[in-house]
Amino acid sequence: MSAEENFYGKYGEPKKYDPKFKGPVGNRSCTDILCCIIFFLAIVLYFIVGILAWINGDPRKVIYPTDSRGEFCGQVGGRNEHKPFLFYFNLLKCASPLVLLEFQCPTTQICVSKCPEKFDSFITAHSLLKVAPERWTYYTQFCKPGFNDSTKSPVEVFKDGDCPAFLTPSKPFTRRCFPDLKVQQGVVKVANQTIFRTDDGGSINATQLLDGAKGANVVLEVREVAMKIFEDYTQSWYWILIGMSIALVVSLLFVILLRFIAAFMVWSIILMVIAVLGYGIFHCYVEYNELKGVPGAEVTIKDLGFHTDLRVYLHLRQTWLAFLIILVVLELIIILILIFLRKRIMIAIALLKEASKAVSYIMSTLVYPVITFLLLLLCVAYWGITAVFLSTSSKAVYKVLANELTCNYTMKTCNPDAFNTSKIIKQCPGAECIFAFYGGESYYHRYLIVFQFYNVFLFFWLCNFVIALGQVTLAGAFASYYWAFNKPADIPALPVFASIGRALRYHTGTLAFGSLLLALVQVIRVLLEYIDQKMKGAQNKVAKFILSCLKCCFWCLEKFLKFLNRNAYIMVAIYGKNFCTSAKNAFFLLMRNIVRVVVLDKVTDFLLFLGKLLIVGGVGVLGFFFFTKRIVIFEDKAPTLNYYWVPLLTLIVGSYLVAHGFFSVYAMCVDTLFLCFLEDLERNDGSNERPYFMSKALLKILRKKNE
Repeated sequence: MSAEENFYGKYGEPKKYDPKFKGPVGNRSCTDILCCIIFFLAIVLYFIVGILAWINGDPRKVIYPTDSRGEFCGQVGGRNEHKPFLFYFNLLKCASPLVLLEFQCPTTQICVSKCPEKFDSFITAHSLLKVAPERWTYYTQFCKPGFNDSTKSPVEVFKDGDCPAFLTPSKPFTRRCFPDLKVQQGVVKVANQTIFRTDDGGSINATQLLDGAKGANVVLEVREVAMKIFEDYTQSWYWILIGMSIALVVSLLFVILLRFIAAFMVWSIILMVIAVLGYGIFHCYVEYNELKGVPGAEVTIKDLGFHTDLRVYLHLRQTWLAFLIILVVLELIIILILIFLRKRIMIAIALLKEASKAVSYIMSTLVYPVITFLLLLLCVAYWGITAVFLSTSSKAVYKVLANELTCNYTMKTCNPDAFNTSKIIKQCPGAECIFAFYGGESYYHRYLIVFQFYNVFLFFWLCNFVIALGQVTLAGAFASYYWAFNKPADIPALPVFASIGRALRYHTGTLAFGSLLLALVQVIRVLLEYIDQKMKGAQNKVAKFILSCLKCCFWCLEKFLKFLNRNAYIMVAIYGKNFCTSAKNAFFLLMRNIVRVVVLDKVTDFLLFLGKLLIVGGVGVLGFFFFTKRIVIFEDKAPTLNYYWVPLLTLIVGSYLVAHGFFSVYAMCVDTLFLCFLEDLERNDGSNERPYFMSKALLKILRKKNE
């Protein structure tokens, strides 16, 4: 081996020949036991957190709105059974739709049987009590429950927050009353009015209400779009499944054909990707040129602003120019990469052929991504359900309101349902049990934010563990293939089951350790993103610069850890050592062969990426022509859609997931064979005593042979 590739022994000594070594070591012991114990304790604690969340949480809060007393609106059997809508005293205090939907708007909220239908003010209704008592009756239904004190002055009413200062015509949305805002010819109106007078001589502009409920109107638009999207899915779901099935068949055919015509497939992929990008460039240029001189086509995307109908942007020249530039840049990058790495492509083809043979001999590896997907789906479901229950765990807290000098229970917690029969009312006549806040005073509620953080952290840890288990399982199976001298006769029976058995029995702690390191970095990145969102309005450029540097550093650290973990798990699958030892050995082995790593391994990754791009791009183009009714044969069968991009994007994402499932197995196979290939070169020399285990094609390319 050359001095350049060996780095003068800086990264450990090359592997020595071991006559007993025949692939994954069978005689191994448990590794990283301490981390295994911590992992199981963390899972047990996670279940406890989930149980506590399920006991204290109430997901009905996601469906039913709650008033300021924490009582549900419209719940059957509840106090507000016949009051299904939530009314806000002063909607102008609500800053965003998130505030509204999370029940945190800083204004009094009550349940009402219907939303206000006309303009009115409390002072006017109060002053006309004798003349128009029905107006007072109508107005008081939007005051706090039980309020009907006409002797109380408006100043006292507003001070105590008994009634809203004014009413505006409203309509219910998600069971909440929002002003009936409409935009006609660029003018904001409420019930066909732009301005209405208040009793203090002032006026309120409809635009002010729009600012207070701006988020709600965004949600209204989103809801309208969501309904159209749902309708599109009902019309096109089976065509989406057909498209994903096509991607599945093409991916399987790709893996099978790669074994026999790898060179042809690789060069075909390269040429077809270049051709697809070339067609995209041509199409974008044609669209860009045809819009020349068209009225309105010169408007910029910035000037146009956001529109829910994305087809509007396709009528702008700037849109097609942006697409054109992006595709040209991609085309040039791919061509330059191919020019400079053309000599290494043949070696990458040999690795792909060997990987295809390995997959064809161990077909059960193609099924394993389904297991990984189901386990990840379980983790996501548990995290999501627990998060919902945790976020709805807040309860209404009531306090005793009484004279502090004569009552010792002042500001103590009380139960409004049993307050009138409790000893408090006997010792403190005139005391009231009033709503104080929405939260909780138990230890559970005090540490609710900690439980939420723990839920996120365990979610990352478990997801990384599931991925790690899949990697070490596949690595063990493919290593069994490589180190079988006579293939396929010497390949052990059921290599996937044997590999997953070794991983779970001996290396659960090792997998937990590696996934823990990755989870810690990912949680830190989430915290940095949260801080970044909080600092968006800040003017401190130094803090922003430091934060950007930290985000970049931890992004790089996460990428490095993923690369290191992947190769460490291959070593774990082969030798059964602990995580640190395996990571060190894998890193040193790669560094001793850094030239091969950078060129061969990355070229292979690039070719697999092109394969995914071809499958996803091909299915995407086919879906585009089908859903836009440009295929004459299927023109009558194509569904009529509101947004053709909805099923198209779903099809593209689904096709990518299908292709990624196949190629993730293939990529793991290539990485495993690559590390085994490097060890094979260090352990053996081709003599009768130390023959190479690699294929004849690789021996020929490397100009080596077995005696």
